[in-house]
Amino acid sequence: MKKNPFAYWSAVISRFLLAITFVFSGFVKAIDPLGTVYKIEDYLKAFGGFFDMLMPLAEPAAICLICFEFLLGIALLFGVRNNLTGWFALLMMLVMTPLTLYLAIKNPVSDCGCFGDAIILTNWQTFGKNVVLLVLVIVFLCTKKYLHNFLKPLAEWIITLFALFFVCGWMTWTRLNLPLWDFRPYKVGNNIPELMSYPDDAEPDVYETTLIYSKNGVEHRFTLQDYPKNDSTWTFVEQQSVLVKKGYEPPIHDFELIDEDFNDLTDELLEEEQIVVFAVMYDLEKTKKQDLVRLQDLYEQCLRSGKRFYALTGSGQTVVEDIRTEIGTTYPFCFVDPVTLKTIVRANPGIVEIKEGTIINKWNFRKNQIK
Repeated sequence: MKKNPFAYWSAVISRFLLAITFVFSGFVKAIDPLGTVYKIEDYLKAFGGFFDMLMPLAEPAAICLICFEFLLGIALLFGVRNNLTGWFALLMMLVMTPLTLYLAIKNPVSDCGCFGDAIILTNWQTFGKNVVLLVLVIVFLCTKKYLHNFLKPLAEWIITLFALFFVCGWMTWTRLNLPLWDFRPYKVGNNIPELMSYPDDAEPDVYETTLIYSKNGVEHRFTLQDYPKNDSTWTFVEQQSVLVKKGYEPPIHDFELIDEDFNDLTDELLEEEQIVVFAVMYDLEKTKKQDLVRLQDLYEQCLRSGKRFYALTGSGQTVVEDIRTEIGTTYPFCFVDPVTLKTIVRANPGIVEIKEGTIINKWNFRKNQIK
C-alpha cells in the first residue's frame, strides 16, 4: 500500500487517544464497581416505568460495561484485531452519544459517572466528550488500513485473556474489601466538618425571581424591581424562582444524623473526642441477617472499649423495629439519606471510625478489624 504519512499518523493518534480513554474509563470504574452499579440504578430510577424492572440487572450490566470498556481500550492500545475493535468502538459510541445527548437535555442525573468519581463531568461535558470520541472512531476506521499488526493470534489471545482476568480479579478484590483509591470526600484522613463548611468568599446560588400579579383577570409577570408594590389594583398570584447560576457547594453537603427519637446528633457526634463507630447500611433489607447479628457483638465490643456506636441506615423506622423484633439487636440507629451512605463507604455493612469529625478508618464488615 502506498505510504500516506498523514493517514498513518491520524490512525496512530486516534487509536492511541481512544485506547487511553477506554482503558482509563474502565480502570477507574473497576476501582469502584459498586459506584457504577449505583449510577446505573440512579438512571433506572430516573427513567422509571419499565426500567424499574431492570433494577436486578444493574450489577451484571455494570460488570459487563467495565469489562467491555477496559478490553476495548487494551485491544486498541496493542492493535488487537483493528478492524473488529474499530467496529465495536463505533457501535459503542453510536449508542452512548445519543444517550448522553438525551441525558444532557433531560438531566435525570447530574453526574454521568463515565469516569467514576475520579473525574466528575456534567452531562453536557460528557456529550461533548462522546462527540470527540465518535469523530476519533470514524477517523480510526477510515485510516486503520495504514497500520500494520505485528501480533500473532496467540499473542492477541494472551493479551485479551490477561486483561480480562486482571479487570475481573480487580473488581472481585474491591467488592470483598473497599476501593484501593477513594475519590469521594469521605476518604480516610478527611475532616467532615471542614468539608461541610463554606469559605468566606464562597459565591451563593443566584436565582431569578418572577412575581405574577393579576389585574382585570389578566396575569402579568414582574421582576423584583418593577412589580406593583403599592398598587392595590393588582392581586398577587404566585412567586417563581429559577436557579440561573449554581453557587459554591461544599464537598459534603448532605451529612445529617437523626436518631430514633428524631434528634439531630450531627454536631454532637462530629465533635465527640472519643472514637465513634458507624455501621453503615444504606438498605437493611439488602443486609445479610448474619451481619446484623454480628454487629451486636461489635456494638458490645465498642461499649467495653469506651467507643460510641451507631448503625446508620436509609431504611425507615418500621424496618428497624421489625429487625429488632426478629433478631433481637439492641444497638442504636441513626437515619441518613441512603445516597449519602452509599457515598461514605462502598459496603453494606461498611464500618467507619471517626474522631472529632475526622475519618480515621473504614473497612468492609466482611473483615472485622475493630481495634
